[in-house]
Amino acid sequence: MIRTFIGGLAGGLAMYMVGFIFWGTPLNRIAFTGLGETQSAAVQQALAANLTQTGTGSYAIPWMGTQSGTTLYGKGPIALVHFNTHGFPVMDSAALLAGLILALFSALIIAFALRAIAPHVADFANRAKLVIAFSLAIPLYVDIGQPIFNHAPWPYYIYSFLCDSIGFAVAGLIVARWFLSEGRQVE
Repeated sequence: MIRTFIGGLAGGLAMYMVGFIFWGTPLNRIAFTGLGETQSAAVQQALAANLTQTGTGSYAIPWMGTQSGTTLYGKGPIALVHFNTHGFPVMDSAALLAGLILALFSALIIAFALRAIAPHVADFANRAKLVIAFSLAIPLYVDIGQPIFNHAPWPYYIYSFLCDSIGFAVAGLIVARWFLSEGRQVE
C-alpha cells in the first residue's frame, strides 16, 4: 500500500513535469493562433464591453438558442470563448500549485487502479500495454472529440492530446515499473 502511494506521488510529479514542459514553456505557442497587439487589444475591449454583464463562463458566439442565432451560427464566423472577468498572471503560482495537486491525485488513481489489477496483470510488459492503451484512449476521446463534435481548432486539441497522452503514460509507466512488484498471475 505504501509503495502504491509513493508510486502515485512519483507518477504525479512526472505527469506535472510533462504538463509543465507542454504548457509552461514557450513550446505552448504551438497550440495557439496569435493576434497582433492591436487586434488583441480590440478583441479584449469587445469582450470586456459585452461579456462582463453575465460574467465568467464559456460563451458560444453567436448564441444558437434563438432562430436568428442559429442562422448566424450557420453562416459564421463562430467562436467558443472561455471568458474570465478577472485577469491573472501568465504563470499563476496558485494555478501551478492546484495543477500539481491535480496531477498527484490523478496519478494516485492510476496507481491504485494498477494495484487493483496487479494480481491479474502481473508482468510489466502487460501492465505497460494497458497503461499505454488507456493513456491514448481517454485523451483521444476527450481532446480530439472537441474538433470533431464542436468544430474546435485542431492544432490546439492535437497538442493537448499529445500532452495528456504522454503525461498519463509517463505516470502509469512509472507506477507499473518501479512501484508494483512483479507477481504471479491469477488464473
